[in-house]
Amino acid sequence: MLKSNSGVLKTNIIPLKSIYTGTQDELNLEAICVFAALGFFLDDDTYYNDQKVLKPGYNYQLDETLGTVLSATPWFQWHYTPAAISLKETVEMFADLFQTIMGEQVANGTVILPLSGGLDSRTQAAGLKALGKDVHAYSYSFEGGHDEAAYGKEIAKVCGYNFQSWQVPSGYLWNSVERLANINGCYSEFTHPRQMAFVDRYAGLGDIFSLGHWGDVLFDDMGVPDDLPVEKQLEVVMKKIVKKGGIELGTALWQAWGLTGIFQEYLTERVRKLLLDIDIPNSANARIRAFKSLYWAPRWTSVNLSIFESVRPISVPYFDNRMCEFICTVPEQYLYKRQIQIEYIKLRSPELARIAWQEKRPFNLYSYHWDKAPYNWPYRAAKKLMRSVSNQKLIQRNWELQFLGEKNEIQLRHYLFDNPAFSQLVPSAVTKKFYDDFRQVNPVHFSHSVSMLLTLALHAKLHTAK
Repeated sequence: MLKSNSGVLKTNIIPLKSIYTGTQDELNLEAICVFAALGFFLDDDTYYNDQKVLKPGYNYQLDETLGTVLSATPWFQWHYTPAAISLKETVEMFADLFQTIMGEQVANGTVILPLSGGLDSRTQAAGLKALGKDVHAYSYSFEGGHDEAAYGKEIAKVCGYNFQSWQVPSGYLWNSVERLANINGCYSEFTHPRQMAFVDRYAGLGDIFSLGHWGDVLFDDMGVPDDLPVEKQLEVVMKKIVKKGGIELGTALWQAWGLTGIFQEYLTERVRKLLLDIDIPNSANARIRAFKSLYWAPRWTSVNLSIFESVRPISVPYFDNRMCEFICTVPEQYLYKRQIQIEYIKLRSPELARIAWQEKRPFNLYSYHWDKAPYNWPYRAAKKLMRSVSNQKLIQRNWELQFLGEKNEIQLRHYLFDNPAFSQLVPSAVTKKFYDDFRQVNPVHFSHSVSMLLTLALHAKLHTAK
């Protein structure tokens, strides 16, 4: 039941948690089809017709007894109002705001810092170093995959942080899949949260997580011309949010449940309306960024953050209202190719900037501009030679550890086909089609479909059990 002492609730611009109102009655089959295509529920949808999620950036008046909404008024709307400032001034403003927010959020105690070879966690590392925080960092790599922990180890060494590295083993999901389903409520598909492999080890590292999620969205361009027409913006958004095989799965469920109309048209019209409701006529990049922050961040990213929060409190500086308000004033040209984070790291810790950037390896934050032909040919040639000599396929995706191999297939088939509650929801013929397409036709294209079916299977099992 939803509770509020005053009956008034103000949601953040990007909420860390979903707050539900209404009741769990009949399933919302249209919403589930959208969920199957995207991997997250759209807008305020849930599994149920009469249950909704409170929207971001709203003031709500609530009936405390019934847990229902009496009134809802937006207090924040995404906009693009660029300030007349230089890149240097923007970086300095970001540095002050970022470190202020981080300092407030982590306060005292040991900070737990996940590290990778990307920019977000490196920016976190630089900020915590500047604040003089006690940090215990960690990284993990795929079994048989690229050694991401090597970057984390270098970053931690430069910053003087304690460091732990782990390897994600094949099939780790099956030991914790039902625990994960209870943590995230089956509101996110299951192949992404590799942190579940180590969920019982985090508590011993420190007192609070410092997470860099959503920095890559707020502090990057969306890769489009700013004057891109709205219909073209819609095409870009659909391409970003619809997963491989998602339309096929959503359509198959739509038809199996006898819903009216055509699924792809239904989904496109919903996304079009939400996109047009964002009043940012002067920047296609800002509008697309706002769309992702309104509908993707709280319904996918926040859901997966619940895994960290099940162990220790979390701090996420990019989710802070002040950061969202700040990004609306940053000139779009400074967000291009993540300039602000790069310049911040150079400003606060040149040593961190000299460590290779995983996305641009072997180049770093001073030399990444040379990651283009012909300057990167020697590195690419060396990588290709090493792969051919080792004759070993590099694991690059989480699902490869979860669904491939005999042991994984046994577990996957068990949840998909030995589950009476699920077969009542999704016809076994539909499940078998996508399972066979994954196994025999194109595993890359249909891995998302299989993962979504697994998610729905867990929800059906747990819901029936209740």
